Amino acid sequence: MSSETAISVTHLSKCYQIYDKPRDRLMQMLARGRKQYFREFWALRDVSFTVGKGETIGIIGRNGSGKSTLLQMICGTLNPTSGTIQTNGRVAALLELGSGFNPEFTGRENVYVNGAVLGLTKQEIDTRFNDIVNFADIGDFIDQPVKTYSSGMMVRLAFAVIAHVDANILVVDEALSVGDAFFTQKCMRFLRAFMETGTILFVSHDLASVKSLCNRAIWLEKGCVLQEGSPKDVCEAYLQAFYEQQQGKSSMTKLITTPASESTAEPLKDQRLEFINRSNLRNDLQLFAFDPAAPSFGKGGAHITEVQLLDRNGAPLAWMVGGEQVTLSVSGLTQDDLDSPIVGFYVKDRLGQILFGDNTCLTYKDAPVFCAAGETLRAEFVFDMPLLPSGDYSITVAIANGTQEAHVQHHWIHDALAFKSQHSAVATGLIGIPMQRIRLDTSPGNTPGENQEQAAT
Repeated sequence: MSSETAISVTHLSKCYQIYDKPRDRLMQMLARGRKQYFREFWALRDVSFTVGKGETIGIIGRNGSGKSTLLQMICGTLNPTSGTIQTNGRVAALLELGSGFNPEFTGRENVYVNGAVLGLTKQEIDTRFNDIVNFADIGDFIDQPVKTYSSGMMVRLAFAVIAHVDANILVVDEALSVGDAFFTQKCMRFLRAFMETGTILFVSHDLASVKSLCNRAIWLEKGCVLQEGSPKDVCEAYLQAFYEQQQGKSSMTKLITTPASESTAEPLKDQRLEFINRSNLRNDLQLFAFDPAAPSFGKGGAHITEVQLLDRNGAPLAWMVGGEQVTLSVSGLTQDDLDSPIVGFYVKDRLGQILFGDNTCLTYKDAPVFCAAGETLRAEFVFDMPLLPSGDYSITVAIANGTQEAHVQHHWIHDALAFKSQHSAVATGLIGIPMQRIRLDTSPGNTPGENQEQAAT
């Protein structure tokens, strides 16, 4: 195993013996291999991958796909049926809720027990105990039995322990989903700091977190690796499979396309010409043409034919400026009758993180717009484009039919419209919101001083 490899998994499989009746276990023992009284269930089958030092790998998949089984074998709490696992460094894990805790012990006692299991001496735990308690922030409950803890308190204490054991490899299962928002943010800050030097295996159903945190993603399905690659590509394929499982395979091959000349009949306009170039920090956003061949899926009851960003006068834009009002126009041709069509969009960054989006569902919930087969459906979303840090962005669009809770996706296009932020004054965060006013007051004592105001540009 290379010194640059943190985890090496080779042809890993795990098989469980399923007995229909308790007596079948005894019969199997007496049969001595002459007859089989059980059914085989393969939780994992021939899984292989490597994780380099410093990588953060996201593992996604439906419930029962083998994610937790894989993590337990990597952590050494479960033995494989076949295959090998090699790890290089100390492994700390936050698996299923409360795993490794004795419910009768107090939080204090469990900290020492877990610390010892993870390789710390009593003296090392003594030195870090106050930091662990402060991180967990459960107050006097540290001296109460763990069986009195809520699920959130249990996660707080478990994460606090693994955050202070100087691990080289961190394995985190879905447990973080039960924490409150403030603690989840604290955990995310820790994970981002840990990523600078350590290796992380991260299992989550939150695709946005996987795309935000991970360098690579692995999609497990029925115990096998179905896809491995960039988080954006793997998560998009997983999302498509989710919808196809609910409503059947995509039927995009029957869709009717419109000639490219129809969509570009009106000349593009450079919105930058309407503004005075006061600064090289102006948020210039370069737009690229709608890509009808971008990856897509859906049942085929409608086909998106055009996606454009327009200025206040309805002219298609080739450039736009962050902070200015724009209109996102999405047009589609229906193949089937749609009694409750929904048109929606997401704006995403280069990692596939959703920055913002909306759809027409709530606006027309009480008065759905019927669209007959063969008609053109057009939706417009008018909004102020946020200020965006320099980088690449894209807009995903979709046409569905139904309700917010239950709908059929007819055409979903990933990255239908791409654009690039050339310059930006955004210092922090994923997006910037134009300020209406920024005010700073000074006053000597109780006497109001001169106000200094600066209007945002």
